Amino acid sequence: MHLVSFVHDDAARIGALRERDGRQTVVDLNRAEPRLPSDMLDFLATGAEALALAERALRVASPELAFDRSAVTLKAPIPRPGKIICIGLNYRDHAEESNAAVPEYPTVFAKYASCVIGPGESIVIPRVTSQVDYEGELAVVIGRRARDVSEETALSYVAGYAPFNDVSARDYQMRTSQWTIGKTFDTFGPIGPALVTADEIADPHNLDIRVTIGGETLQSSNTRHLIFTIPQLIAYLSAVMTLEPGDVIATGTPAGVGAARKPQRWLQPGEVVRVEIGGLGALENPVIASA
Repeated sequence: MHLVSFVHDDAARIGALRERDGRQTVVDLNRAEPRLPSDMLDFLATGAEALALAERALRVASPELAFDRSAVTLKAPIPRPGKIICIGLNYRDHAEESNAAVPEYPTVFAKYASCVIGPGESIVIPRVTSQVDYEGELAVVIGRRARDVSEETALSYVAGYAPFNDVSARDYQMRTSQWTIGKTFDTFGPIGPALVTADEIADPHNLDIRVTIGGETLQSSNTRHLIFTIPQLIAYLSAVMTLEPGDVIATGTPAGVGAARKPQRWLQPGEVVRVEIGGLGALENPVIASA
């Protein structure tokens, strides 16, 4: 399923995004099955029971429970993640373009829930910086409590996957050795359009990933080039902290970021950033200047 968080008639709900004959619709799972939570964190915390109810509801949902995508407002599939754990320098070509050594261990930093936005919402360039960059990434969403898990079992803790944009203010990021301050401005965490459940992705390490702006391809790679794989990341992180349902792991970005280009290329008001990952859909966000 392509699970979404959406708003219709001022009510926040959970749905399933479908595409048939080029037409996208959102099935209202809460109306189809009233026992389902209307919040994605609660849905994931309920576990296999909620997923089974949602799958059954989707199979039997009547046509009047489906809205055109344009009739609803899609929000971030996980509007308020408990943790957003980001991995830096996780593609060899990005490490090279950043003039950084290939890391021996995962480079870990954080973004905070206040930066999360969904598809179609605006990335706001703060008044204090003009060096705002894009970073298309594969996001992994945790589906059940994970503590000290093995690499062999790690993927069983994954609820699903989504496109993610690790928007970064490079001047703030590089002021110190700690990157977080440049990574977590408001609106710097676009994710979506949907949380694609893990059963739909045969191999998360073989997904094409591409970032375009105005039809120009700026990043193009495949998740097979990750230095640290998803099982390695989950095992490494869960040895340190408890991963909980709805936690997001952003797995890193490939080469092509604006900071490494000559001349450097920063996001500008009026542009639309598109992060597309095979099987997961496309995340689009316009760029605006701060008021």
